[in-house]
Amino acid sequence: MATGGRGGGGGGGYGNGTGGSGGHGMGPSVKFDVRPGGNFTMNNNVWQSERGIDILHHMVALEAIHNSAESYPQPRCHPETRMKVLEDLLEWALDSDLETTVFWLYGPAGAGKSAIMQTLAEQLKDANILGGSFFFKRGHAARGNAKTLFATIAYQLALSVPSLRTPISKTVESDPSIVALSIEVQMQSLISEPCCSNWNQDSILILIDGLDECEGHNIQVEILRIILQSFSQDPSPLRFIIASRPEPHIREVFDSFSYLGIHRAFNVEQSFADVYKYLRDEFSRIHHEHYTMAKVPLPWPTPGILDQLVENSSGHFIYASTIIKFIDDKNYRPTERLAVVQDPNSSGSASAFDTLDQLYMTILSSAPRQSELIPILCAIVNFGLCPEEVDQLFQLAEGDTRLVLRGLHSALKIPSDNKRENFLPPCIIFGFPQ
Repeated sequence: MATGGRGGGGGGGYGNGTGGSGGHGMGPSVKFDVRPGGNFTMNNNVWQSERGIDILHHMVALEAIHNSAESYPQPRCHPETRMKVLEDLLEWALDSDLETTVFWLYGPAGAGKSAIMQTLAEQLKDANILGGSFFFKRGHAARGNAKTLFATIAYQLALSVPSLRTPISKTVESDPSIVALSIEVQMQSLISEPCCSNWNQDSILILIDGLDECEGHNIQVEILRIILQSFSQDPSPLRFIIASRPEPHIREVFDSFSYLGIHRAFNVEQSFADVYKYLRDEFSRIHHEHYTMAKVPLPWPTPGILDQLVENSSGHFIYASTIIKFIDDKNYRPTERLAVVQDPNSSGSASAFDTLDQLYMTILSSAPRQSELIPILCAIVNFGLCPEEVDQLFQLAEGDTRLVLRGLHSALKIPSDNKRENFLPPCIIFGFPQ
């Protein structure tokens, strides 16, 4: 229901003069029913062409945008680290060749994907080609599901791309219930159609981080299908960069014959050199900032200890950032905190790795076939067996161990052959019974 805005009251007479006429109404006050069992009311006066933008503003997940206040301080790549992957991503984003329209950035838990995506978002924004972003967060009320994914992206597109502001606003204004419809309808009506109808040949980059943290495997697959299928129709200026763990159901979509040739994949592999740079610089900063370190000789820590910490990290930044956060506590001496990190049997070592414990326990607890998984992992940790040898040990059918481990691709690098190699990160091994 829409009603015209109320005109201003007439001006009062002065002396024997006649009062002024009433002012014009500023525009309609609107009330829409946008979802079952609820009303969406907008009483503020807005210009007609902006009503759709105002509706979107009240329905999107602003917390999911790359520079939202909620996620401050945002994770960023340490200077002089991840330079190769950032260069490749930026080069792809600026390339006018539109044969590949989706870039999949994948890597295990703790590899630093979110820091890469955050840094890239800032670079793309500086280059004026960032259309929008959405950073998923597991379990979060607004960021943990896909209900507002495409509406949030459409809202950012309307604000960042002048030619899209009016068409997106009019689409929402004509049917405010669209923000409560299926994500496929939202993608088609709020993003694909306005972009294809108002394409000026310039690329528009959309970043989606942490797809695997969106609630529900089926929804994750549906998001990918909707995005990939949108490029099989009309030419579009949109290009998506999607970051996630290499979960099997996500990989299977990208590997599908239907979508070959329209996407590119990049594995955020272990980077011992980058972890070394990060630890070296952070330890130097701690030595400079903590007054208790004034008489501690350099180099601190010794090269041997630094190398061991890098080795323990398995090339994953989350291990390095976790121990730095622990050692950098101003209430303790850094030398004492480092000693705790070095000795996993010390009384304080458990608190040093709380973040890692939480991460890997979440992965392990969400994996299917728990009763079979635990003994298999214990056998791998204690005896260094390859999957084929575990099959023999437990008298399983050939390939059963690999099938059980399928749900742990985000934490393990499972060898493709029957080589004996340790594919469990040390941070997982420390938590298993020996």
